[in-house]
Amino acid sequence: MLALLLAASTATWQLIPGGWDRGREPDGNSVLLDAPAGLIVFDTGRHPAHQQAILAAASARGKSIAAIVNSHWHLDHTGGNQEIRAAFPDAQIVASEAVNGALTGFLKRSRAGAEAFLASGKATPDQAADARLDFAAMDDVADLRPSRPVRSSGPMTIAGRRFDVHLERYAATAGDVWLYDPKARLAAVGDLVVGLAPFMDTACPDGWRTALGHIASVPFRTLVPGHGATMTRAEFTRWRAAFDALLDCAGSSASRQTCIDGWMQHAAPFIPAADKDRVPAMIGYYIDSRLRAAPDEKARYCPGGLS
Repeated sequence: MLALLLAASTATWQLIPGGWDRGREPDGNSVLLDAPAGLIVFDTGRHPAHQQAILAAASARGKSIAAIVNSHWHLDHTGGNQEIRAAFPDAQIVASEAVNGALTGFLKRSRAGAEAFLASGKATPDQAADARLDFAAMDDVADLRPSRPVRSSGPMTIAGRRFDVHLERYAATAGDVWLYDPKARLAAVGDLVVGLAPFMDTACPDGWRTALGHIASVPFRTLVPGHGATMTRAEFTRWRAAFDALLDCAGSSASRQTCIDGWMQHAAPFIPAADKDRVPAMIGYYIDSRLRAAPDEKARYCPGGLS
């Protein structure tokens, strides 16, 4: 146990795993990165327990949090910004500006739907609690918008630590940020990689395929996805092949079920046993709503589409 504690305290990065309990909204993975000016938090989760885990890990390292990097604006990755900055108010937010369109587009529509669901009286206590967490995050616009916007890919020093910062336009969202640390050979990529299933609610699939090629071009040893276990290069290559096969299948005349079965086979190593029963419905939903939707709807989150 002492050896594990020492390893955790001397490593240059630390994973704070996300989770997805039944009947709840998910938390994305977070990564704590050591830097000369303090700690960097890559994504902050949604639920208070996740933020408490981040703050406890920071306390164990004996450092303040100097910066938050948000991979994208989905609230399971940004919902904890307010809590982290309440503890460390000088922490800058490094992110793309895609959140501005989301606030007047997807998030606004999502909130209206959630408010109607709450008003219907059909929400469980957990669903109601999650909705109110999301409303609070949306209301706190200052902690969603970047104080240091990422407008292009290139080298960036954050809290005194040098990264290759990448901006992918029109992939999982209209602006996905991912980091590559050449010294640690670590790639933190947010929802550009999600083990059990790509979350395509706001996706431009062809742009996402391109983004995975950009990730493959850097010589990482370890990849931290938005959800799920860390991956080696070989594991990422297999996941990417599963993603490509899903898009290819959906673009063909193959049946919907054939495409679902293909994902379950190709992505099998990345789907936890406890989640195997809910993944087919997720993939089927994304086939219907994104991959085989009417042309206007399919292009909604691609260049020239809606927010």
